[in-house]
Amino acid sequence: MRARGEGAPFDRILLIYNPSGRAPALLAGQLRAELGARLPDTPLSLRPTAFPGHGRALAAAEGGRPLLVSISGDGGYNDVVNGAMDAGGQAVCAVMGAGNANDHRRSTRTLPITDAIVRGDVRRIDLLRLTVGKGPGHWSRYAHSYVGFGLTPLMAIGIEAGVKGRFTELLSVARALRGLTPLEITRADGARAVLDSLILANITRIAKYGRISAAGFPDDGMFEVVLLPQGAKWRIALMALQAVTVGLGIQASVSSYRFTSTDPIPLQIDGEVMTVGAGTPVLVESRRQTLATLG
Repeated sequence: MRARGEGAPFDRILLIYNPSGRAPALLAGQLRAELGARLPDTPLSLRPTAFPGHGRALAAAEGGRPLLVSISGDGGYNDVVNGAMDAGGQAVCAVMGAGNANDHRRSTRTLPITDAIVRGDVRRIDLLRLTVGKGPGHWSRYAHSYVGFGLTPLMAIGIEAGVKGRFTELLSVARALRGLTPLEITRADGARAVLDSLILANITRIAKYGRISAAGFPDDGMFEVVLLPQGAKWRIALMALQAVTVGLGIQASVSSYRFTSTDPIPLQIDGEVMTVGAGTPVLVESRRQTLATLG
């Protein structure tokens, strides 16, 4: 057990969770009890969120060397990570999976979360920085896992709207494919591309069941580019089937990816769905070993 003090990686623990969901509240209470028994000298508090984005605000308000534990899915953890970066990136961040997909936790897990916190062995992983637009109207956000365009936002919407469970969720994704509109982009070299899907990923698994890469590492300063050119719907279905069975294999790795949208396109960043406007420059960059984490 690592003692509290100057050499400790964090000086207090905050458990951030959404009280409107039964599972996060229950898990937060259990984790608080376990950590209270095993780390009795470390200050520990529960911080429920009150509105969308509140997790980011709570994390951003913390100075010093806290451990911020998000009891959530990928979207809730994205809020906490971005809040930690807003505050200067000195916090250690961790996630206890309590959402639907929990892609980040499934891809990066090394220990049960309580054991990892007690041991205090911090490691550093990359973040993806998404920048949309240029000039005064541009905005940026960090992703701990992936940024997806085209297919992945539809998959997220289909899974959320459907009945939970592996088979029924895959059927929901299949139904969502009927609404897929190809996305047209202009790459940095000026080449035009029409795609059904573009995924820029720092982890090997997304959309709950899909293995998109066989060789990705979350701390090497690179991320994987998984793209599917426009084609027949059966090709998309085949890709999805391959992802949930044998996986998609080794993918191209880059440190940055830049393009300009032609029409408005949906994007998904760590489970959160939003839209990029027409004619908007988009840049995704790897920020190597920016995030201190454990678990």
